[in-house]
Amino acid sequence: MHSNAGPLNDLKVIELSHILAGPACAMLLADMRADVIKVERVPDGDDSRRMIPPTMGDESAAFLVMNRNKRGIALDLRTDAGRGVLSRLLKSADVVIENYRRGTMEQMGFGYDAVHTLYPRLVYCSISGFGRTGPYADRGGFDLVAQGMSGLMSITGEGPGGPPMKIGAPLTDVTAGILACVGILAALHSRESTGQGQWVDTSLFEAGIVHTYWHSAMCFATGRAPGPMGTAHPLNAPYQAFPTSDGWITVGAANQGNWLRLVEALEAPDVHPDLREDPRFATNADRMRNLEALTAALTPLFKRRGSAEWLRRLEQAGVPAGPVLDVGQMHADPQVLAREMVVETEHRSAGKVKSIGLPIKFSDTPGAVRRPAPVYGQHTREVLREFGFSESEIDELSAQGAVKIPGAGQKGTTP
Repeated sequence: MHSNAGPLNDLKVIELSHILAGPACAMLLADMRADVIKVERVPDGDDSRRMIPPTMGDESAAFLVMNRNKRGIALDLRTDAGRGVLSRLLKSADVVIENYRRGTMEQMGFGYDAVHTLYPRLVYCSISGFGRTGPYADRGGFDLVAQGMSGLMSITGEGPGGPPMKIGAPLTDVTAGILACVGILAALHSRESTGQGQWVDTSLFEAGIVHTYWHSAMCFATGRAPGPMGTAHPLNAPYQAFPTSDGWITVGAANQGNWLRLVEALEAPDVHPDLREDPRFATNADRMRNLEALTAALTPLFKRRGSAEWLRRLEQAGVPAGPVLDVGQMHADPQVLAREMVVETEHRSAGKVKSIGLPIKFSDTPGAVRRPAPVYGQHTREVLREFGFSESEIDELSAQGAVKIPGAGQKGTTP
């Protein structure tokens, strides 16, 4: 039987981040039922609120998708009063997440050393372009830059001689968020035995580097940097996309058993009668050495039938394969829906909002998408009440401009 409590129930997180990497980290924690309080700056809030089009209602789609399950407050940390509010929030929090440039938190009085001295149990997580140490620590960082410097753009593309190619998704941003989440959970585990929080530090650059495990292994072994191979794999063949008579499919015949099963499924005697015995394709090493010839031999075979027929045949044969879907087709895929990877919430101004679900399932303490992203400053009054501020104190903070409350002067907030 499922518990109503999630795996991170009662964990209190203060998020001081914007755009993607930090919000992705905080969103994962929130999806696992941590109480995430997103602190947006006054007067403009998270930059992703202005990443439009597209919009859902009047709200940025990018912001809505990355900030569900969080409560949102707006603070002006340039003011003494705003910094005082943040200090009170941190006093009873378990985790703080920030992705400012190096020195920004220190200038506000919230660098790691100062915060750790005051609140030694707090886990302090920094996500940046290049990390908080090293010669690039002061540089700003973006996914595009990290993809280029990590080697990812050199191994992405149709083949040798082409221009460097960016991976379509903001891979280093999302991966940095996941790495930060892992680091936070590890630091919380350590705190159970030590009683002390610590600094968790990761970056977009390192997030890109970890995706080069296979390619780095090849470079370490040979002294040569591998290049782009289209959809093919650098170590196994055939493992790539093939055109069919009506589209494309991916085929993962990545070991000898799958290769032999693929040959049977292709029913090749009339087109390539000696495919099984061809010495160029006898072993994986042979197939990798002759990858261009292998692709040339298999492509006309796959073009004889449509994608659906090939996928049916390959599934029957036990060969891993799949269709090449666009994002909209992926959203409608029955496995995606069965795994609740498309979810819907009701937003105060945008109406029904769809987003991507939690990719981690728990048998006893499931996570859940429980609330939509906040409108700007939506939960400021609610959160400040919980942290011991009186109504008069909240009204004074609002009057000073230290906090932003929707419909300032009204005593309430829509949760």
